[in-house]
Amino acid sequence: MTKEILLTGDRPTGKLHVGHYIGSLRNRVKLQNSGDYDPYIMIADTQALTDNARDPEKIRNSLIQVALDYLSVGIDPTKSTIFVQSQIPALFELTAYYMDLVTVARLERNPTVKTEIKQKGFKDSIPVGFLNYPVSQAADITAFKATVVPVGDDQEPMLEQTREIVRTFNRVYDCDVLVEPKGYFPAKGEGRLPGLDGNAKMSKSLGNAIYLSDDEKTVQKKVMSMYTDPNHIHVEDPGQVEGNTVFTYLDVFDPDKDTVAQLKEDYQKGGLGDVKIKRYLNKVLEQELSPIRERRAKYEKDIDSVYQMLIDGSNKANEVANQTLEEVRDAIGLNYFKNR
Repeated sequence: MTKEILLTGDRPTGKLHVGHYIGSLRNRVKLQNSGDYDPYIMIADTQALTDNARDPEKIRNSLIQVALDYLSVGIDPTKSTIFVQSQIPALFELTAYYMDLVTVARLERNPTVKTEIKQKGFKDSIPVGFLNYPVSQAADITAFKATVVPVGDDQEPMLEQTREIVRTFNRVYDCDVLVEPKGYFPAKGEGRLPGLDGNAKMSKSLGNAIYLSDDEKTVQKKVMSMYTDPNHIHVEDPGQVEGNTVFTYLDVFDPDKDTVAQLKEDYQKGGLGDVKIKRYLNKVLEQELSPIRERRAKYEKDIDSVYQMLIDGSNKANEVANQTLEEVRDAIGLNYFKNR
């Protein structure tokens, strides 16, 4: 049986946090282990440079950290091909061809791009590479003829732009070289995890994240600082569950849904303190993070082998991407000297 090709990845701008884990990493491990997919997992260092070009050291330092995070959550290099975007030259040539099929106006209408431009405060100083990254992303996906792309709900406009490019290319050049991908989305309630401070966004820049590599004491300290209900001052006060970050995390991480339901009921009635529910959450998180932490420590002892994994993965990815590039050149008619 032919396996579906799966393509996913992350920008190396720092260590990955539990929001990444819930949003996509657990799904990647599940899909990898299902036996139904041939996964390619990209460390998108070139894409990270679109808004970090003046701080390349940040990207270089983060590359191996992201690789360690992948391995620590259970991504298996014998089942998944982990590669580095900048080491695949075909991706950049494909991007150049696709750019001719997309207008600036279409890129500016992309809802995901519009949101991220606002978040990053670019205003009128938008780097061309950043505006163009939906086209670059289309190259990443189509180079491997990915049929499935695990993403968050906010990335659906990016996938739709890739599908548009695929349809346009195949129509203009009268071929079926490129494949339209479909999204694989997180389960309801698991798409985005709020920050420890209650902010809808968890990020390194906001200092409100629990990282997969955090030690036990650090996790405990962060959990005990989490935002709950500001009006729940005394233990006997009735508390609010909605918008309470501790209960949001319990809903996601605790498999014992009956206990969570009981805790919510007790909290809403009054008589259950924030310290108690935070200690309970810390216990739940440790059950999830402890094995991840242990696997990471094992791989950290042999960094050379982690780099070799990236080299091997990039070599394999190059072979696949080069084959697609050859087909794209044939379709356009650019392989002038192929048979000479």
